[in-house]
Amino acid sequence: MGVGPRQCCFKISPSDLSMQSRWRMAEILLRQKLDEDMHQKIAREMNLSETAFIRKLHPTDNFTQSSCFGLRWFTPASEVPLCGHATLASAAVLFHKMKNANSTITFVTLSGELKARRAEDGIVLDLPLYPAHPQDFLEVEDLIKTAIGDTLVQDIRYSPDTRKLLVRLSDTYNRSFLESLKVNTQNLPQVENTGKVKGLILTLKGEHGGQTQEFDFYSRYFAPWVGVAEDPVTGSAHTVLSSYWSQQLGKKDMHAFQCSHRGGELKISLRPDGRVDIEGGAALVLEGTLTA
Repeated sequence: MGVGPRQCCFKISPSDLSMQSRWRMAEILLRQKLDEDMHQKIAREMNLSETAFIRKLHPTDNFTQSSCFGLRWFTPASEVPLCGHATLASAAVLFHKMKNANSTITFVTLSGELKARRAEDGIVLDLPLYPAHPQDFLEVEDLIKTAIGDTLVQDIRYSPDTRKLLVRLSDTYNRSFLESLKVNTQNLPQVENTGKVKGLILTLKGEHGGQTQEFDFYSRYFAPWVGVAEDPVTGSAHTVLSSYWSQQLGKKDMHAFQCSHRGGELKISLRPDGRVDIEGGAALVLEGTLTA
């Protein structure tokens, strides 16, 4: 079977909180059920960091009035359990293109229910907050040295919920060092092939004072295990980073910057219910229809 008639496809450029971040992902509105293997085939053909599939949960649902939808995310290589920015882009398609009438939309996902609500300057995502626990260096030494060589490391944490390894670089480094750091991702899936790690977060304490804008922390994110060498800006990584840096800095509201080539700012607010709000915006750059 093919993809079925009139599955709507949108390419979205989430803009985070500043206009500095520019990358693209695809959002597919499924008007009819899609053959299971077609999700991955379409994502591979799109060849973007993530392709998101939005589906109606009941036959009577529609994209303009319903407030709850199913949502799945695929990289070119595999399905992933959480993608924050593809969730933001999905909400943007429903709010701005489909003119959904609700102020809040709920997505049923592999990471549970995620909510996206309208905000004055964009869309606020309500995401889970995942703790990261101390990790023995010797157990991940080969992975770290393959990725960043002899770069000084200050702390290592592991998030079992997300299978992400958080590596905090020495406070002696600055943002420009992290931005220019050459990271070897090509060999990581061979070095770490147990399935324990699916993503590598490099992070650094922010700089305060001076002429540059202040950020509480910086990061970069790499996921070659799922076909993404480096992700430009990563909502799911910040579900781990937010937990870690809130403890380290003693703060609930933080301003972060992901130092990829395209980069992007994130404003983060930890909620009293143990979750995290991340706000952003998006722009539609292309629209099409997938047919059989």
